[in-house]
Amino acid sequence: MAAEQAAAESKPNKNEKVGEVVSTKMAKTIVVEVTRRVAHPVYKRIVIKRKKFYAHDEQQSAKPGDVVRIIECRPLSKLKRWELGEVIRRAVQVNIEHPALAASADTRVKKTLKKKSKK
Repeated sequence: MAAEQAAAESKPNKNEKVGEVVSTKMAKTIVVEVTRRVAHPVYKRIVIKRKKFYAHDEQQSAKPGDVVRIIECRPLSKLKRWELGEVIRRAVQVNIEHPALAASADTRVKKTLKKKSKK
């Protein structure tokens, strides 16, 4: 028990950030946008600053719109220095079940234009 507490105390705390998943188009990588509100240095007005971080998502569990916690880690690639800690809040997924919007009910007709041959 005492050894576990000593090990836990000796580990340095890693930086954590909370943000929204913007993209999951890469394999095992998510793009997280972290928003923070700071006072402008001259005008003292509150300004919203945003920054994107690339994070490693091993199980590919995060979806766009999710609010996640990312934790600092060793460099995994040129841009990835963060890993997914946990998904705090899932995004609302809206499924539209309408027969006209189904892929099989495509009503568009492909029209091909024939080129006129010159003689």
